[in-house]
Amino acid sequence: MHRRRIEDIISNQGSNLNQSFHLIKPYFSKYRLRIILGLGCLIAVDFMQLYIPRVVKQAVDGLTLYRTDLPTLLQLALIILFLAVGIGCLRYVWRRCLIGLAIRVEEGLRNRLFIHLQALSAAYYDRTPTGDLMARATNDIKQIRMATGMGLVAVTDAVVLGIAAIGFMAYINVQLTLFLLIPMPAIVLTTKFFGKKIHRRSQDVQAGFSTMTETVRELFAGIRMIKVHNRQTETARRFEKVSGDYVHLNLKLIRITRMFIPLMIFFSNLSLAVVIFLGGRQTITATITPGEFVAFIAYLGLLTWPMMALGWLTNLIQRGRASLDRINAIIQTQPEIRPDSQSDNQPDNQLGPRAIPPARIQGALTLSNIRFHYPSGNQKQDPIHAINGIDLSVSPGETVGVVGPPGSGKTTLLNLIPRLYDVTSGVIRIDGTDIRRMDPEHLRMHIASVPQEPFLFSGTIYENIVFDDKAADEQALAATLQAAALDQTIDMFDDGLDTLVGEKGVILSGGQKQRVALARALFCDVPILLLDDPISQVDIQTADTIIRALRRLNGRRTIVMVSHRLSALKYADRIVVLEKGRVAEAGTHEQLVSTGGYYARTAAIQTWEEGHYEH
Repeated sequence: MHRRRIEDIISNQGSNLNQSFHLIKPYFSKYRLRIILGLGCLIAVDFMQLYIPRVVKQAVDGLTLYRTDLPTLLQLALIILFLAVGIGCLRYVWRRCLIGLAIRVEEGLRNRLFIHLQALSAAYYDRTPTGDLMARATNDIKQIRMATGMGLVAVTDAVVLGIAAIGFMAYINVQLTLFLLIPMPAIVLTTKFFGKKIHRRSQDVQAGFSTMTETVRELFAGIRMIKVHNRQTETARRFEKVSGDYVHLNLKLIRITRMFIPLMIFFSNLSLAVVIFLGGRQTITATITPGEFVAFIAYLGLLTWPMMALGWLTNLIQRGRASLDRINAIIQTQPEIRPDSQSDNQPDNQLGPRAIPPARIQGALTLSNIRFHYPSGNQKQDPIHAINGIDLSVSPGETVGVVGPPGSGKTTLLNLIPRLYDVTSGVIRIDGTDIRRMDPEHLRMHIASVPQEPFLFSGTIYENIVFDDKAADEQALAATLQAAALDQTIDMFDDGLDTLVGEKGVILSGGQKQRVALARALFCDVPILLLDDPISQVDIQTADTIIRALRRLNGRRTIVMVSHRLSALKYADRIVVLEKGRVAEAGTHEQLVSTGGYYARTAAIQTWEEGHYEH
């Protein structure tokens, strides 16, 4: 089921996948001089190899007719030695050029894929398994590298070495050469027949690898939960099934390739049998000399490689093509949220004239009848709106609290402001400008956010706060650590800010990770601050310290803060209560407490709990 879901995703992404080869064309243009040099050396190697049988022919004819001597044999041996040295040197050059080209293609495609993935919208990652993306960025890129490098070599050898070998054989004996070419139509038809099957099954194998990668990623990410609940046996059984499915797909591909390659070998050996019988008879009748007979067999040996390589090359090219199609599927996927453009679900004429966003955002927020629903797999069912008609106006420097029961749309609301998602209908404006008319990068430069589940990179605490700012202002950083109640925690670590936090901040507690994420947002000098339950994992005393620091930002930054602790929102200029994606209540803390609604009931419960714990 999971693999089929990935295949459905693949089939729905991109368009015109037959044009996938345009992805690698720029590299052939950029490195054309290196390619020409490499191909030149490769062709030179092929002709040197083709000349060796001519030297062997002279030696054999001289020996069989007793017309040679030691100096002549020494001369012929030195020629072969010279050719061997030349072949070795030139082979080194073409491998550097052509295999080096493949590595450059691999690097360029991987970088392009990563850059494009960063441009895709959050909704894309909601429906695409991470393991699938990992498989495309690793295994698929590798298959393209192999097809580009060795594929180019094999094609050149098949054409140059094959045609030249046939030419040299025809020079010796045309009739015998024509007999050798009898299997050629069968080779062409066999290659065409098996090529389509190999391509299709290669795509299945790559999709299966994606499924296996996603399963491994998911199980490793949840390894602690697996151990706590003692589910090792069940997860091992699950992985064995996925691994077995992948092996089954590979075996289906191997059944095709292992039929194809032996057929190529059979045709080459059939040609050898023809040479032995007919060529040997012509040698007996003195139609050709023994030297020519030996040279003919040597040329057939050189021709055997292109014939055999057709099977290997077809498999290599088809797997590379399948991988190229999978990479192109992502490259062709357009971001749903694009710079200086509207959302895909909003016609351009609904947005009004194109606006020029201000160079510096002040922080005024206006939400006008906004609605939003997450994509649903059931197209026949009416969508359930996570946000369903919210109107809200926030002045620059104002602090607005957002509360509500789980699933009321609080986090979704915060995600809409920086355009992680675009509204289904309605308008969000910042300083009077529709954010869909703003470049997302420009917009997000003026917004800092603390997510509900803080994410830390596997670097140091310092790197997680300042990112790549190596020359961060020390006084500003110290003030940020104090505001996030993180300064004393940092002092507890031997390496201080240089402490490595591990994958996803594994060495830190939940509260410490949350404060690092908060420090990251506070360190940014931006006018809009979005906080999604920033004190949910800290104790009351630490929370009080953080809230006092946030209060000092009142009037300087526009703050929209979601919190389940109502005590954190008492000092907000305004509090909005969401229920089922709508604004159910709005007002100050005192006003909402007096209304007897959701806020008042929740405040009463939390006040009782705090008093109970104090006693």
